[in-house]
Amino acid sequence: MDRLIRRLGGAMLALFVLLLAQVTYIQVVASQRLADNPANATRQLIAEYRVDRGKIVAADGRTELALSRKSPGELKYQRHYPQGSLYADLTGYYSIIFGRSELEQSYNTYLSGDAPELIPQTLIDQVLGRPKRGATVVTTIDPAIQRAAAQALGNLPGGVVAIDPHTGDVKAIVANPSYDPNELASQDPKQVRAAWDRLTSDPDKPLLSRAIDELYPPGSTFKLVTAAAALENGFGPGSTWPNPPVLDLPQTTATLENFGGEHCLGGASQLTLAQALTVSCNVVFGQVGLKLGAAKLAAQAHAFGFATDASSGDVPFDIPFQEGVFPDASYFADRLPAVALSAIGQDNVAANPLQMALVASAIANGGSEMRPRLVSEIRDSSGQVVKTFAPEVFGQPISSQTAIQLTQMMVSVVQSGTGTVAQIPGIEVAGKTGTAQHGEGLAPHAWFVSFAPAQNPKIAVAVIVLDGGSLGSDATGGVVAAPIAKAVMEASLHE
Repeated sequence: MDRLIRRLGGAMLALFVLLLAQVTYIQVVASQRLADNPANATRQLIAEYRVDRGKIVAADGRTELALSRKSPGELKYQRHYPQGSLYADLTGYYSIIFGRSELEQSYNTYLSGDAPELIPQTLIDQVLGRPKRGATVVTTIDPAIQRAAAQALGNLPGGVVAIDPHTGDVKAIVANPSYDPNELASQDPKQVRAAWDRLTSDPDKPLLSRAIDELYPPGSTFKLVTAAAALENGFGPGSTWPNPPVLDLPQTTATLENFGGEHCLGGASQLTLAQALTVSCNVVFGQVGLKLGAAKLAAQAHAFGFATDASSGDVPFDIPFQEGVFPDASYFADRLPAVALSAIGQDNVAANPLQMALVASAIANGGSEMRPRLVSEIRDSSGQVVKTFAPEVFGQPISSQTAIQLTQMMVSVVQSGTGTVAQIPGIEVAGKTGTAQHGEGLAPHAWFVSFAPAQNPKIAVAVIVLDGGSLGSDATGGVVAAPIAKAVMEASLHE
């Protein structure tokens, strides 16, 4: 009997070793080959498309930005974007060939029903024989503001971002050109590849948002950062600065001129810092930059969220975002002229509307910069909230006193300076224009950064129109971009 038990035990041990070896082989040795097997990939795709993927909705909970619809064949559901290109920059696409992007990617575990918070609902669906259902992602986007931004931008190349400065809630992201994600969501591989080839070969790069993905010289809108650095370092709004017609740059025979070669304020011998911002005087702000020095300028820019290079990712956001760039102070060690140019938003300084909207929001919010928030909550398929995302402070780039002073200086820009087109009857608007050079012989980019009402801000807006829009070389931020920002602010204030 003992001999039989030992034989049985030996046989069981041998079988266990064989089983362990087989499992190890499948999970380790052959795992990649099995994963790469086309038949296995097809099964995975079929399983993925059997899920009733969750919706992406606007802040009102009703406006659908993305949803799934039943489809004939083995792929049971197909992604649909009811608004076409209007929300493409934030929803992204969901493609059988090219995967996912933007919110479709960032919140995939919730949309696909795989997040731990959704396990109870998934188990109930299994028991009841229902298809697996994903969660609803509720965004902070306001449809009325989004539509107003799209209508105001029209067909002009550029981007618009609107933010609630107190919460960081992103109310609108619009960019031109855009694309229709429905083309990439098709279940016809030929159609998807044709659309992809067309979009990726387009020199205007519609798959990259000019509001959040691309970077451009911010021009004179960056004077807000330079002015903040001056105020933080003891130079008040009333501090006076020489006002020559041109500024001789150190270490070179080159000079810095004002826009259009003008002499600021009719040639007054001196300007205050506040006056220089009101009329956007390059010569004065070049001097301010040189007086402050590269280290203080860089420190202030980085405090607002500008990175030292394009590879950094310091500002958290729900979807990929290329924050602005301001070089480290060491870059300027043997480049003093670059300090003056950087102080007016040129040289190697770069930004996009989201970055500049964050600068405006920090000023509007008493010096406290909120983390930009695009998603407020997650709801399971029965409508129950399973996760919320509260507003968060990103940093305190300036003091409350500096924020008050900058606000008043920006109000002067709109009341009597370069941004008068942005005036709204009965509402005090704070703003800053920008006209950014970006290449010899090229029309400038037109910028406007603003918030309103100035003393109790509800919305901060940043706009860029590339290459002067319809005005080309004659464009200025005050003429081209300010009316767009005004329309978005009006839409927000009338909500």
